[in-house]
Amino acid sequence: MKKYLITSREFYTDTPAVFRSILHEQLKIHLPDFALYRDKTNPSYKEQAHHFVEVCRQFESINSFIHRDFILAKELGASGVHLTSKSFDDIQKAKDLGLKVIVSTHTYEEVERAEKLGADFVTYSPIFTSPNKGEPKGIKDLINLVQKTTIKVFALGGIVSEVEVNAIKESGVFGFASIRYFYDE
Repeated sequence: MKKYLITSREFYTDTPAVFRSILHEQLKIHLPDFALYRDKTNPSYKEQAHHFVEVCRQFESINSFIHRDFILAKELGASGVHLTSKSFDDIQKAKDLGLKVIVSTHTYEEVERAEKLGADFVTYSPIFTSPNKGEPKGIKDLINLVQKTTIKVFALGGIVSEVEVNAIKESGVFGFASIRYFYDE
């Protein structure tokens, strides 16, 4: 099962040297297959995204993704872009730039739409209870979704330990995405 690390200002800070150090350490510990730079409030987003891609490049097996900004993802040489569930119109634009595309989804209809529009992957959430993310979908819903689609699905939401990872292993999901699972103090 693939692992998808998502950054958060709460854990990774917006101070470049500290960010690089923490990110490098967490990538070294967890060796995720995918990593996303996501920070909705950083005034130096572009600079920090650059640091993120540079650190990810130190690990040959990690696909680096930038949140929402497909033009910046291309400019920085990231592997791809992670789009929101409100950005379906950007899927083809990102694909035209040669980027891999992950789309955040929360319903079967969104998953189907992302797949039809050519996205490579989706995150589907929340699977487990996650702060401010609404009612969890649960394992049965995840299994049902995976059986109905051919797009690669990352389970997301409330995956904080091996307990949740083990719970989704039999679902047929491509992988899991998390912030808190990948942060060791």
